[in-house]
Amino acid sequence: MRHPPARRLRKLVIAFLATLAIALVPLLAVPAQADPVRAGAQAASAGSGYWHTSGRRILDAQNQPVRMAGINWFGFETANYVPHGLWSRDYKSMLDQMKTLGYNTVRMPYSDDIFKGTIPAGISYANGLNTDLEGLNSLQVMDRIVDYAGSVGLKIVLDRHRPDSSAQSALWYTSSVPETTWITNLKALAARYKGNTAVVGIDLHNEPHDPACWGCGDTSVDWRLAAERGGNAVLSVNPDLLIFVEGVQTVNGRSTWWGGNLSGVAAAPVRLAVADRLVYSAHDYATSVAQQPWFDDPSFPANMPGIWDRNWGYIFKQNIAPVWLGEFGTTLQSTTDQKWLAALVDYLRPTGTYGADSMSWTFWSWNPNSGDTGGILKDDWQTVDTVKDGYLASIKAPGFAGGGGDGGDSTPPSTPAGVRVTGTTSTSVSLSWSPSTDNTAVTAYDVYRGTGKVGSATGTTFTDTGLTAATRYEYTVRARDAAGNASPASEPVAATTSGSGGGSSGCTAAYKVSSDWGSGFNADVTVTNTGTSATTSWQVTWDWPGSQTIAQMWNAAYTQTGKAVTVRNAAHNGALAAGATASFGFGAAPGGAGTPTLVCHAS
Repeated sequence: MRHPPARRLRKLVIAFLATLAIALVPLLAVPAQADPVRAGAQAASAGSGYWHTSGRRILDAQNQPVRMAGINWFGFETANYVPHGLWSRDYKSMLDQMKTLGYNTVRMPYSDDIFKGTIPAGISYANGLNTDLEGLNSLQVMDRIVDYAGSVGLKIVLDRHRPDSSAQSALWYTSSVPETTWITNLKALAARYKGNTAVVGIDLHNEPHDPACWGCGDTSVDWRLAAERGGNAVLSVNPDLLIFVEGVQTVNGRSTWWGGNLSGVAAAPVRLAVADRLVYSAHDYATSVAQQPWFDDPSFPANMPGIWDRNWGYIFKQNIAPVWLGEFGTTLQSTTDQKWLAALVDYLRPTGTYGADSMSWTFWSWNPNSGDTGGILKDDWQTVDTVKDGYLASIKAPGFAGGGGDGGDSTPPSTPAGVRVTGTTSTSVSLSWSPSTDNTAVTAYDVYRGTGKVGSATGTTFTDTGLTAATRYEYTVRARDAAGNASPASEPVAATTSGSGGGSSGCTAAYKVSSDWGSGFNADVTVTNTGTSATTSWQVTWDWPGSQTIAQMWNAAYTQTGKAVTVRNAAHNGALAAGATASFGFGAAPGGAGTPTLVCHAS
């Protein structure tokens, strides 16, 4: 997790200023790569079984090349001892949403504390959330997440992020967590998930940094030698796992991000006892994490490919080994950060041009509560930051076939059909659907309101209760079998709970486009209290007539699910006297949208 203290940022900057006078090494030669894998060349079953490497590519059990295009979901490494956000979401709905957005891999940080029988904190079991996690310790929760991820076609990389939950460490050991504990726990994970091909590998230690060295020969600080010891320990238990080895901070007097310097690999590569299991991993960040000298270079961002080549890109370009950018992230608030991310995405090679002959990656982070980068999710843990996610669209890659990791039943049920609303009240919505089929038997149907699971049914009906009057909700249903295989989500169905008068109630909302430039537009909405008494709050809903998506909003809060938008007042403008107005605005894309029909409710 990227929350560097000020002293760390100063140290990084000072280290770079001290080395500015050192001439850059010549750009390493980039060999031609024959027969690149083009988009669409991968079969639908790509990603099956355990993976191995060949040159710069990662290959599945059928020797099909794969590209990891994923997300970091942190929390196991913190004092919660479980991925964050489960206080408001069901873990399955989180993983489902990751897959729906086009991510195919989850990097899951942990600390060695979870091997002490820790009990997770911050899981909600209300309203049917996370019911199968109740009473489990952290490792048992990890089991459930891994199994469900595998069933829906997501791959997992386990990341030893910290020795304990208190903080990151420069070296792979501390005074309280010696190397022997690190290796024992790595082997325990390798054994725990042996045979479960949802777990494709282990990232041995997160962000080694000064005084860690690469190839210096001092076994107390030489991360390259430690990675060989740790990697071979893992392979002695499960020789099929990939071993992910990060860089260090400083090599030959030249410094970069923690874990981001792999320039030492050219002279001192990692040597593992099992061939074709090594993947090198780098980290790279923008100014929201720390200011670096290269961001002030007059040629920025054209200077960045040369810096990435020197630190880690040459490993891929010279066909030495695959490269996985395990962490990169930004708040995207500055123009510099926006240019950096655009340049980095292009450097990683768009899938549409290069297919799987590209560098793999996992973005930091899924979580919105990463202080210096934010996340793909916004602070409500449901709404997607579509601008940030949109930057990654060209490097997302085909998903992997789902199925159980234990060699058993891997066939999901058919998608529930005919989902329909059979009744509404002011506080409930009743649904029904046609039964799904399965190669064994359907054991339950999971019902989702938006992206959150609200309950399960063994039959084909369900009533969602405790809702708000005169409010629009959207539902999907997924079938599940005894092996935990889940069907794709049904077509969504919308329902509006009843309220006084129906339609608009107590207020009106007027919509006006203020600017439209084709690829996007801005609009303003004015809410008027049409009642005879003051309001305490208001809500505006509409369905887009096209594929519009809101990117940002001011003076109100919103959620968007598919075409449906729900806007609620901000804290300062919910109270309106009779006849008074309040306004909010937003930016969305694409442009050319027709005017939607707005429904306003006040209370």
